[in-house]
Amino acid sequence: MDTESTHSGYSYHSSRSGRSNRHGDRSRERHKASSSKDSSRSERSVVINPPDTPSQESPVHNGEPLPGEPTSATEQGEEGQDDNWGETTTAVTGTSELSVSQEEVVGLGKGIQDRTQSFRRYLPLAVGLFVGLLVLATPMLFLLLPVVMWPDRLQTCGAACEGLFLSISFKLLMLLVAIWALFLRPGRASLPRVCVYRAFLTTLTLLLTMSYWLFYGVRILDPQQDEDYHGIVQFAVSLVDSQLFVHYLAVVLLQLRQLQPCYSVCVIRSTDGETRHYNIGQLSIQRAALSILEYYYRDFPLHNPALLSASKHRAAKHLAGLKVYNVDAPGSTAGAQAGNGNQSRAMATAAAKRKDSAHNELYYEEADYERRVRKRRARLVVAVEEAFTHVRRMKKEDERATPSDIMDVHEAALAIFPSMARALQKYLRTTRRQHCHSMESIQKHLGFCLINNMSPKAFLEAYLAPGPTLQYGPERWMADQWTLISEASVTSGIKQGSEFLLRCLDFSLAINVKSIPYIRLTEEYIDPKSHKFLLLLQSETSV
Repeated sequence: MDTESTHSGYSYHSSRSGRSNRHGDRSRERHKASSSKDSSRSERSVVINPPDTPSQESPVHNGEPLPGEPTSATEQGEEGQDDNWGETTTAVTGTSELSVSQEEVVGLGKGIQDRTQSFRRYLPLAVGLFVGLLVLATPMLFLLLPVVMWPDRLQTCGAACEGLFLSISFKLLMLLVAIWALFLRPGRASLPRVCVYRAFLTTLTLLLTMSYWLFYGVRILDPQQDEDYHGIVQFAVSLVDSQLFVHYLAVVLLQLRQLQPCYSVCVIRSTDGETRHYNIGQLSIQRAALSILEYYYRDFPLHNPALLSASKHRAAKHLAGLKVYNVDAPGSTAGAQAGNGNQSRAMATAAAKRKDSAHNELYYEEADYERRVRKRRARLVVAVEEAFTHVRRMKKEDERATPSDIMDVHEAALAIFPSMARALQKYLRTTRRQHCHSMESIQKHLGFCLINNMSPKAFLEAYLAPGPTLQYGPERWMADQWTLISEASVTSGIKQGSEFLLRCLDFSLAINVKSIPYIRLTEEYIDPKSHKFLLLLQSETSV
């Protein structure tokens, strides 16, 4: 091309000799389009200074035009050129003054998430307290406002009216206790969505209260100001009765409706296939997931990823013995291909034999593992029995010793723990459960068994078989790391064929819902006389 070339600011300053022709006419429009977006970059910003609008921070322009700067006619000629300027654009990158590090971004997101979780956790409690105070304060305000606003014009309250005072007092006390028992309980979990029935009951309560306030303001707090105080007290009593019925409806919807089992759920752990079956009632998906997690912490054994490493190691060992050859690779000669083909057939034959003997390897591996576990278990049982026998012997000696020489339970646990520590450690390592028990927890459990005079078998029961998740420390619970995955809305009720997933860090729980079948019982009558029989004995018997 014979057209005149121009230079961008950066290319002219850095490499004036070699690249001035390549960064020419077609890069100017790219510089103009991107110069308006250089102020909003997160961590690394792209700053492009066009020649026609020099930047104050540029070390090149300094308020003077660049050599060979095109005129307006040249700029008009650039509009008719092609747009293949992406390969010749020069960009100057640098850290923006408004940029933040990745750690700050992560910390900011975590802070926002924590505040959001706290807000979602305490918002239902705040709404419940507000509605409860409104429900309890409204009847008392109905009774106090006429006494405060027009006391001289009110009619006297007779015996029937005073009896209504007693009735409303006890009803408000019962309503207060009922609200405390049903609603003011510590939350067990934080659900992803709002409970539909709770939202319905809250809306119904607010609607009922606002309706009574509207009627009270129109018919009683009008300019005439009703003088019948007995009618006002009856109006307050009717409000308390309505609130008691709403609370009864809350008990039915939130507690009684889910008691009758309607569905059978199958819970499968994804890693080891541990399966349990439970019967639940009419629940939403999120409430059913919460109930299943409570059952999981009670019934499922602790998830141990170390037990899964053996099968993975065996599969990796089997795959490591297989080799793949590309006999059709370019550049390989016919002789080399023939030799590789013979070697490949030999390797395939060896791999087939190894595959046939894989079940034998698995059998002997499991047999050897069971043998080692039984051996370690026998040594552990003997060591614990000897330690407890020593404790019983020392206990008898302490009965004859002076009070100053008597050892407390904690000191006795520390004294006998070294005699069984090595056997217990080897057994836990063999069963791959050494990370589930710390030395402090073992000593604490040992002291608990000694205080309550338990047998060695009772002490070993916590270590010979994996227990439920709640038996171990809170660091094993992972209670704040569950995610509910469902195609249907989590506020909808479960039904036949519903499936959802509870995912944790290392595993997940797959839940399948099936309806309990309708059982039809029939009665069959059996005549009591059909059970009678007659025994005939011969009069002549052998002597």
